[in-house]
Amino acid sequence: MTPRILTAAALTAVALCACSSSDDSTPPLTPSGANALRRVSSWMAPDAAKTPLLYVSDYQNDAVFVFSFPGGSLKGTLGGFAGPFGECTDRAGDVFITNANPPEILEFTHGGTSPVATLKDPGQYPYACSVDPTTGNLAVTNEYAMNSSPGSVAIYQNARGTPRLYRNSSFYYMFFCGYDDSGNLFVDGQPAPSGGFAFAELPRGKVKLRSVSLNASIAFPGGVQWDGKYIAVGDQTSSTIYRFTIAGNAGTLAGSTQLDEAKQIVQFWKQGAYVVGPDAIYYRVGIWKYPAGGDPVKFLANDWGLPVAATVSKVSSP
Repeated sequence: MTPRILTAAALTAVALCACSSSDDSTPPLTPSGANALRRVSSWMAPDAAKTPLLYVSDYQNDAVFVFSFPGGSLKGTLGGFAGPFGECTDRAGDVFITNANPPEILEFTHGGTSPVATLKDPGQYPYACSVDPTTGNLAVTNEYAMNSSPGSVAIYQNARGTPRLYRNSSFYYMFFCGYDDSGNLFVDGQPAPSGGFAFAELPRGKVKLRSVSLNASIAFPGGVQWDGKYIAVGDQTSSTIYRFTIAGNAGTLAGSTQLDEAKQIVQFWKQGAYVVGPDAIYYRVGIWKYPAGGDPVKFLANDWGLPVAATVSKVSSP
């Protein structure tokens, strides 16, 4: 099957057709999250809070499934969403999850079953997120606005309150984002609804989202994450993660990681010696060694609907 490109606006159409067609031309629709395959209730195993946890958004099931990491045993589920998508964590182990309808970002403590905070994102389609390790600020990419104007990056100071929006004229869609260890924010997306690739940086302390040119061909934007040494950028069509060094407005390729037995990895998450990849074509979630890639270490057992994003929350220090 040829990879089906997923934007948040097209996910409902993909879910409705159950991806049974090989047609790549799924029309964009407003995400509703209203067509769940199965409804789940929130629960968490008693020992869940004592171990690192892997959170995986299942857009079709309106749920987030929680596993031990890297063991992969199911530890709980979070329900009550309507189109959960991007995920990220902060230093305390709190998990942030974007939700389509209504447009908001929900914050959960490590192992918690109810949100401890809800950030509003009115008039937008929130997509992915990242937490600045130097300030605690939360960045959320808005794929595009509900009035069909181009996407933006919303920065919530200390992950609270009303955000400030940043835009770049090279983007129409904004998809994924990731902070490095110095507080610089990197964003990928598309320059037009018809396709292409765009990349930009919001340097720490600056107010301009500047375009960055990468010297690698990325067919469709995937996840963006600091891997401890490089900015890692995914290509959904090839399930490949590219690693770049960034200097000014240029990114230089330092290496790549091919995730075998995968068809379309959406938002990956690198944690330690592993990378987790939700596959929106094969309807499964794999764990690979990083940066080696190759064959997966394992696939997580679950009745998946449409897994699209992952993050790992570590046990917070006392």
